[in-house]
Amino acid sequence: MFRRLRKISRNLLIVLNVIASLLFLAGCYAYLFPPDKYWFIGLLAIGALYLLLIQLLFLGMWLFIKPRMSFIGILTLALAWKPIQHLFQFRLPAKFEMSKAPGQFRVMNWNVEHFEIGKQKNGGVEKQMMLQLIRKYQPDIAFFQEMVGSETNPGAINYIPFFRDTLGFADYHFTYNNKLDYDDDHHFGIILFSRFPILNKKEISYNPNDYNSTFQYADILVGNDTIRLINLHLQSLKLDKANRHYLQQPGITGEENIRNSKSIIAKLKRGFERRARQSERIRQAIEASPYPVIVCGDFNDVPNSYAYHTIGKSLNNAFAAKGSGIGRTYAGISPTLRIDHVFAGNQFHIRQYTRIKKELSDHFPVVADLEIKKQ
Repeated sequence: MFRRLRKISRNLLIVLNVIASLLFLAGCYAYLFPPDKYWFIGLLAIGALYLLLIQLLFLGMWLFIKPRMSFIGILTLALAWKPIQHLFQFRLPAKFEMSKAPGQFRVMNWNVEHFEIGKQKNGGVEKQMMLQLIRKYQPDIAFFQEMVGSETNPGAINYIPFFRDTLGFADYHFTYNNKLDYDDDHHFGIILFSRFPILNKKEISYNPNDYNSTFQYADILVGNDTIRLINLHLQSLKLDKANRHYLQQPGITGEENIRNSKSIIAKLKRGFERRARQSERIRQAIEASPYPVIVCGDFNDVPNSYAYHTIGKSLNNAFAAKGSGIGRTYAGISPTLRIDHVFAGNQFHIRQYTRIKKELSDHFPVVADLEIKKQ
């Protein structure tokens, strides 16, 4: 009887291991599944690192109780090895050199969460800390999302020419949608700052012409080379306070929990589908560029997602080249969310990369030093 129960238990574990392996592989290769048809695969992409942990637990268990069955985990990890390297970098953290080497320029990408305009009653301490951090790292090019600012009113709290001058930039490109005006003075949008001359500015907007359906680019002159900078903020999940509370303290009973679960799933589905369309349009813009491109932004999506791979095709990711570990960039919900990315074309060397782990907004800023390859 005991032998029979042990056999049943072992067979059940094998089945569970195989199911977990299939789910993990689907999550790793989620970018192969168009979200308009297979949006639910995106859920596995978000949970891929947790599924990887389950794989490692199964592998350790089999090595201990029945080594022969460990081939399931070994085969799964071998099949997933390439996408795993997008999720996790197996290298020790390197010291980030604050001084820029000759011939290199520094890029910063940051969702600045309005530069904390809502906290001005306490004297704007958070905003001053954010500006101080930017000055410390001295980026030559800055990509900011969720920028709230005014170009016309010098008395506005976030007067953009003040940012340009106090941070030492030469020019900027601010793109916003009037539907999302913060108040009578301030617009809500995305912004590029550059120490290099901006030769050309453009915004591209698609139906429904809202904030996430609009992105911008600017052509800058670095030495004798023209580079196209693309700044974007893909569709967010728009989770409300109740959704976030549920994710942090989930429950399995009660009408409110069921309602929150349905709400979150609906928002996830909408996000996967919209980001897919938005990323395809940005891919078109990348391919149409006559110049080498640098693409930065808040993707609101993980490295094995359809949106990440659609935009990043033929480009190099700064974290993948020089980062280490998981590289989380979103400060809330889950410790696995690396959703802010820096991509550069093959015409650039990626010399160093760092994530600045300071919770001054709900995202961590990321910085990369790039160098144009000599022809």
